[in-house]
Amino acid sequence: MPIPDPDPNIAARQRWMAVLARAAATQIEALLEAVPPLPDCVVLRGPEAGLVMLRGRAGGAGTRFNMGEMTVTRCTVRSTGGQVGHAYVSGRDGRQAELAARLDAALQDPARHDAIQAAVIAPLAEAQAAARAETTRKAAATRVQFFTMATMRS
Repeated sequence: MPIPDPDPNIAARQRWMAVLARAAATQIEALLEAVPPLPDCVVLRGPEAGLVMLRGRAGGAGTRFNMGEMTVTRCTVRSTGGQVGHAYVSGRDGRQAELAARLDAALQDPARHDAIQAAVIAPLAEAQAAARAETTRKAAATRVQFFTMATMRS
């Protein structure tokens, strides 16, 4: 039996959740001022903090090992429209987890999706991409290029 194609909505949701998980609560709140108020939500779970085990691999392909633990906060909400939003964020910021979960629920509503995507998700994604580019630029400036004597010979 053939494997069905992945749902494109899942990939889009993964992208906006990744952006929200990396954004601080203050950044999200500042951008939310430009959109109509989010729908009321009922908190189904959390926000609650806990630990997750980080796993690594020796050499990238070797045996797995437990690297350590990381603090994570999760939250699940249901909007008045019936959409369920989930969020897992690193650290202990319950406000960030709740905002991310509420936005996840709101972004599933076709009537709100485009406005929130344009006013909140896109600016956060651009800021995160710019920060990554700046970090890459700074790291590249400190790069040392080694060469062997063989490359110096003509």
